Amino acid sequence: MTGIMYGYARVSTRSQKEDRQLAALKDFGVAEERITVEKQSGKNFDRPLYQRLARALRSGDVLVIKSIDRLGRNYDEILEQWAYITKTKRAAIVVLDMPLLDTREGRDLTGTLVADIVLQLLSYVAQTEREFLRQRQAEGIAAAKERGVRFGPARIPMPEGFDELAEDWKNGYISATEAGRQLGISRKTFTRRASEWRQEAAE
Repeated sequence: MTGIMYGYARVSTRSQKEDRQLAALKDFGVAEERITVEKQSGKNFDRPLYQRLARALRSGDVLVIKSIDRLGRNYDEILEQWAYITKTKRAAIVVLDMPLLDTREGRDLTGTLVADIVLQLLSYVAQTEREFLRQRQAEGIAAAKERGVRFGPARIPMPEGFDELAEDWKNGYISATEAGRQLGISRKTFTRRASEWRQEAAE
């Protein structure tokens, strides 16, 4: 028995348009009343409309999406959902922008195998890119710090006389509480900024 063909389109915000996705799904032959449109982030699969669609799938049905990132953006979770739909539900998936991700033909053999390999490769590439990005960010921050670039909120300028009072505090001539009182700032703020001042002076 031939299954039902469903379409799933997703945009992250209400201001984004799903027109191109809908046109592609309809051109492929998905009936308009079988297309689910969801306006929600793809960071995870906690999406009510997607969950309802996934539960409705039966063996032999086909889920059509325009591109893999419309299904989601977390590849670990995409792998889980892919296995759930193709193996647990025994439905097929078609990704229009990537013909290799089509489990309809030879679904029990070649089609599923090729699609699984491609999906695993995409997951690996996505994970590697995330790790490279974190590494580049860490290296960039370290290099910037070496150049004296400071991160975080902009510093509030200290009142006139701060350097002298910080020097006195460093030498034990005045307490942080008294120095803060004279400057009109809290003891905590004075201690933090004076400690930074001492570190800078030592560099």
